Amino acid sequence: MNLSPRILFVAASEWFFYWHRLALAQQVAAAGYDVHVATPAGRFRDTIEAAGLQHHAIRIDRHGLNPLKDLATIKQLIDLYRELNPDLVHHVAIKPIIYGSTAAKLAKVPVIINAMPGMGYVFLSKQVLARLLQPPVMTALRLLLNAPHSRLIVENRDNLEKWIAWRVSRPDRIVAIPGSGVDTTIFKPTSEPDGPPLVMLPARLLFDKGIVEFVEAARSLRRRAISARFALVGERDPGNPASIPQRLLRQWEQEGVVELFGWRDDIAEVLAQSHIVCLPSYGEGLPRSLLEAAACGKPIVATDVPGCRDVVRHGENGLLVPARQAAPLAEALARLIGDRDLRRSMGKRGRERVVAEFSIEIVAAETLQLYEELLGPTVTKKSRPIDSIENDAPVADSRW
Repeated sequence: MNLSPRILFVAASEWFFYWHRLALAQQVAAAGYDVHVATPAGRFRDTIEAAGLQHHAIRIDRHGLNPLKDLATIKQLIDLYRELNPDLVHHVAIKPIIYGSTAAKLAKVPVIINAMPGMGYVFLSKQVLARLLQPPVMTALRLLLNAPHSRLIVENRDNLEKWIAWRVSRPDRIVAIPGSGVDTTIFKPTSEPDGPPLVMLPARLLFDKGIVEFVEAARSLRRRAISARFALVGERDPGNPASIPQRLLRQWEQEGVVELFGWRDDIAEVLAQSHIVCLPSYGEGLPRSLLEAAACGKPIVATDVPGCRDVVRHGENGLLVPARQAAPLAEALARLIGDRDLRRSMGKRGRERVVAEFSIEIVAAETLQLYEELLGPTVTKKSRPIDSIENDAPVADSRW
């Protein structure tokens, strides 16, 4: 009989869980918890199970607005929660939070954790659909996030203060934990490669990531005959209304203004090819791509928005510029492209910050402390050291 508390992670896609939460879930399992994962089935399901976690396939439409499908998802989650009888459910992102918290209340799950990686399309986009969705989403969150044995996890202080100011979350029901942690043994500094500086933007190809501003900045620097390469690393997210059309990506590539690296599983090796990492996002939780870049000793150019400014200290480990503006972005990139010593010093400081503040060990310790606070001292764990995870178990790299 397994006396360990049962933890169930719920995410809207298996690739997101793999890239953003697998390492954390492994740490939770190593601390003595019985860890299960519920996501739609996909190509990473076997890898999740190979990491020692039990996977349960669910149906959830990340971007759909069909109420019948939504009700079916809630019913499926209720059935799963009643079957597994978890001590704690850990939902990640808005749809799992809304559907999962509804199901957890009906299934009488003792403890509910809701993790909000960022503000997301609904709160960042200026599109009409996003504005129409904001009121009902905020109402649902107010109703679901404030139960006594629940907590909302956000990834930076700005977002924590926003949710409180908007009266979505009570101050005693929300905590800030810095992202999902970085494995600093995988993401580590390497020598700067030869050749023209490569400026890399690693992200899903969404308008909200500042992709258009990046392309405009690259085009501006080319006109000034500044020798550099510019690359987008990632792929479109077709279900997301902010996804960049394929025709526009092809147009940029044919123009020669940017290179399209596409989806890459070996992101640590890809980052090693870069000289500068850029993320001109409109808003983030705590961007894992920038944490990994900093862990690899890369200088960063990012926007002065929540999440990005939690990683980048202007003038110390990178440069911050205003969001939605290509001209200051181009100037900041030009400064780093032309100054190798500045790139080196900023990269060194970025590595030091990640090791001191954002490692997977630090994030796992804060998450486990929250679990224990909510589960209480009466719950028994079969503990084993965190570093006893099998050496050959898969360890998550990253996706954005």
